Amino acid sequence: MTRLFNDPPAFADELREGFIAANPDLVRGVPGGVVRSTVSPEGSVAVVIGGGSGHYPAFAGLVGPGLASGAAMGNLFASPSAHQVESVARAAHHGGGVLLTCGQYAGDVLNFTAAAEAMRADGIEVETLWVTDDISSAPAAERSKRRGIAGGLVVYKVAGAAAEEGAPLAEVVRVARHADDRTRTLGVAFSGCTLPGASEPLFTVPEGRMAVGMGIHGEPGISETDVPTADGLAELLVESLLTELPDDVPEARGQRALVILNGLGSVKYEEMFVVYRRVAPLLAEAGVEVVYSEVGEFCTSFDMAGLSLTITWLGSEPGGELERLWTAPAVTPAYRTGSIQAERLSDDDLAAAEEEAAAIPEASAESRGAATSVVVALKAARAVIDANAEELGRMDAIAGDGDHGIGMQRGVQAAVAAAEEALARGAGAGTTLTLSADAWSDRAGGTSGVLWGVMLRTLGQALGDEDRPDTTSVVSGVAQAIQRLRDTGGAAPGDKTMVDAIVPFGGTLDERQSDGLAVAWAAAAAAATEAAAATADLVPKLGRSRSHGEKSLGTPDPGAHSFALIVTAVAAVLEQQTIEESE
Repeated sequence: MTRLFNDPPAFADELREGFIAANPDLVRGVPGGVVRSTVSPEGSVAVVIGGGSGHYPAFAGLVGPGLASGAAMGNLFASPSAHQVESVARAAHHGGGVLLTCGQYAGDVLNFTAAAEAMRADGIEVETLWVTDDISSAPAAERSKRRGIAGGLVVYKVAGAAAEEGAPLAEVVRVARHADDRTRTLGVAFSGCTLPGASEPLFTVPEGRMAVGMGIHGEPGISETDVPTADGLAELLVESLLTELPDDVPEARGQRALVILNGLGSVKYEEMFVVYRRVAPLLAEAGVEVVYSEVGEFCTSFDMAGLSLTITWLGSEPGGELERLWTAPAVTPAYRTGSIQAERLSDDDLAAAEEEAAAIPEASAESRGAATSVVVALKAARAVIDANAEELGRMDAIAGDGDHGIGMQRGVQAAVAAAEEALARGAGAGTTLTLSADAWSDRAGGTSGVLWGVMLRTLGQALGDEDRPDTTSVVSGVAQAIQRLRDTGGAAPGDKTMVDAIVPFGGTLDERQSDGLAVAWAAAAAAATEAAAATADLVPKLGRSRSHGEKSLGTPDPGAHSFALIVTAVAAVLEQQTIEESE
């Protein structure tokens, strides 16, 4: 269990603060994570990694010269938001483009992709790459669907070394993909992990049993067996990895390899050395030359008892590309090899970076006035979500994990706080919406947090800070937001998602805009409410609840229902403003 914490919801923020305080020579904090505190050459490629907190040294511990340029740090076991990824990537960017790379998990892929699109829209060259080394998470024929675990270290290290050499973005992406193609990992677990403040483990393994292939968040494995001896485990791991070689490696015999034995949290180093004592000769008997080996913790899962074995196939000849990049110098808080003389950023440079990140764009008086209305609307959304959070959680628990209510609460509360701060600093309507969107996605977590962030940010960008929003600009902005949401989430009407309420809302708003914004919005809210209720008759086709879809029959989709609640609350705000303006 996790014993040392203060306020459990603040754990991720506080661990980040402590990590930065402990490593000021290598990292500095930025909104959403950390970047190097050392000087990077202008024109160099930035390699930005990231994922949920709770896996140290992945991901922040791998930031430094020769490895990652920055790391986006999500909440515990939760993807960083698109805004957090974008914030870190922009801070790490030095003119040579950005590689965004992370393990292939749905939330991470969604948010890293959204961040990439936002940066590309500003003319920044960005590429994405997902790590897929976990052989238990999908069959070999579907390797592109696999998760990323401890093999990410190899991918990140190779990419970072290439960037350090001055390689262009396309070349950095190529060698990183080559490293992923050549890397295979299998993990086992003996027990689950317990998050700060929790009374029960997040997931469990029966006493005396070992889950083969269990993921670092408790994802189901491929089998379960009695806990073997150390030698027996070594044999299982080696044999499993030798049965699946990369496509361009015809046989194991004669190959050079990098081998990583990774502890997942509570397996002691001494135990791992006993296991590796058998791993090394098994590979030698198979004709594999282990030229580099690492035994330690590189991708953990809090106090999870387990370990994983990674093999990266370097080729048959010494000094190959992957081998050269793996052995290149790197200096990070958690991983060091060779020596790099890194110059720390000056205090003036650090202060300038912080000032630039905190700047509020200029806005017209009309837009600043409209920002007040944005805050009032968000407060109405907060009130209705607070009043219905328990019911939203109950609805979500029927076929999901029951966190929709609390997630929506966290998101809308953060959005209101960000909007109020923006208003106090003179922000226009567009910036107020954009900052509230970022805060919502940062704090809400889950798919709904991503999608609400996308919608509010797109609407804010459409409205801008120059003019006072009118019916035409709001309707147009909502249409853009809906399209962006559908492009991001991939859902269609009938999939039993919030899209089922959003599409009729947007259509009605457009059809009724000649009646004025307040009337059109009220009609659209009514359409969304009716459509949300009708989702009770649908079976989910997307998201985690699709595997328990029949259970949700008779219950509306919680995302569609919460959307209808919010737009109905905003309709009341618009009606009241219309009354006040006519008096």
